[in-house]
Amino acid sequence: MADCYVLDTSALLAFLGDEPGADKVERLLEGARDGRCHLLSCSITLMEIFYTAMREKGEDEAIKILALVKAWPIEWVDPDEKVLLQAGRLKAAYRLSVADALIAAVARTRGAILVHKDPELETLRGNVRLLGLPFRTTR
Repeated sequence: MADCYVLDTSALLAFLGDEPGADKVERLLEGARDGRCHLLSCSITLMEIFYTAMREKGEDEAIKILALVKAWPIEWVDPDEKVLLQAGRLKAAYRLSVADALIAAVARTRGAILVHKDPELETLRGNVRLLGLPFRTTR
């Protein structure tokens, strides 16, 4: 069975912005297209990408970016009760945003590797399998 990865919003934004680590995300997207791996993302990531793009580029461009992202070989996971309860456990135990708890819960319930560049998610190491990308440097 091919490796399974969950792409955090930070990983997808790194790819869209050609930030450090974008090459790793690109290899994963190519691997998913070729059937060498399976990619997942939590549906809340769509909201995070949309509002981030909307703030930076306006609504029309945000809609285009969202359409582009939705065309990638990613299975979008809508949180069911199992994911919601797992997210609640993670949120209770760690200082995570609701979105990060949901994304991490998808990785945990699916036995997937969480790809991210968010220092907040590093607190989950040992509880969730992680593939960290280079963190942003302050601008």
